[in-house]
Amino acid sequence: MKKMLSSVALVAAMMFGTAAMANQAEDFNSSNVEMVSAGDLSALPVQFAQNDPAPEAATEAAVVEEGEGFIYTIKEYFLTGGPMFMGLVLICLILGMALAIERVIYLNISTINTRKFLEEVEGAIQNGGVESAKELCRNTRGPIASIFYQGLDRADEGIDMVEKSVVAYGGVQMGLLEKGISWISLFISLAPMLGFMGTVIGMIQAFADIVREGTVAPTVVAGGIQVALLTTVFGLVVAIILQIFYNYIVAKMDSLVNEMEDASISLVDIMLKNKITTK
Repeated sequence: MKKMLSSVALVAAMMFGTAAMANQAEDFNSSNVEMVSAGDLSALPVQFAQNDPAPEAATEAAVVEEGEGFIYTIKEYFLTGGPMFMGLVLICLILGMALAIERVIYLNISTINTRKFLEEVEGAIQNGGVESAKELCRNTRGPIASIFYQGLDRADEGIDMVEKSVVAYGGVQMGLLEKGISWISLFISLAPMLGFMGTVIGMIQAFADIVREGTVAPTVVAGGIQVALLTTVFGLVVAIILQIFYNYIVAKMDSLVNEMEDASISLVDIMLKNKITTK
């Protein structure tokens, strides 16, 4: 009887042990499934982030915001520098640019192919005489054509009168080329001077704030110094821009004057060659 009881107990223990091992294995498998599921879920945001176009949109928005921020910063600096002096500097820039652009357009329109024009004038003289050459000059733009017209118009008065007419009207054309140049030079000088005046006034304001507060604190003098620096910077920027245009205009004008002088000499030679006038 005792042996039977011990055998039953042994079998029961083995059954309970097997069931416990089965339960542990099942728990292990379920934990593995949960771990794999959690890993897959953690990997999903990375995949979505790689396919999501949101970073590109964010980059474009940042670029737009940066551009708007630059314009806003310029406006803030302009207002901080003081509407009075900054407004005067802005007026210098607007007027100076208007005159410079007008001169650039005028000088480029006045430029022609001088060598080709001389050939056309000589051909017109040989084929149709002085009147044909004068008609060609009337229909051609630029100071060289105007000078030629004046010289041809005095052809019957002798070569000396032709030369005097060409020289006199050449001076008139040079005056037309130089029109407005002095005003551009004025604005080039005036813009930094206004900026320096704003600097002086800003420093006076800074020292006045020190006297009023009785202490040399950075916050006390920062406002006046900032106004001083901003007006100076804007004045120098305007002067630099106008100076570039001024130098281009002067160089273009010198080139035209040299062409006018060479063409005038060539006109006298053409007239003597074709016996339009006598010495």
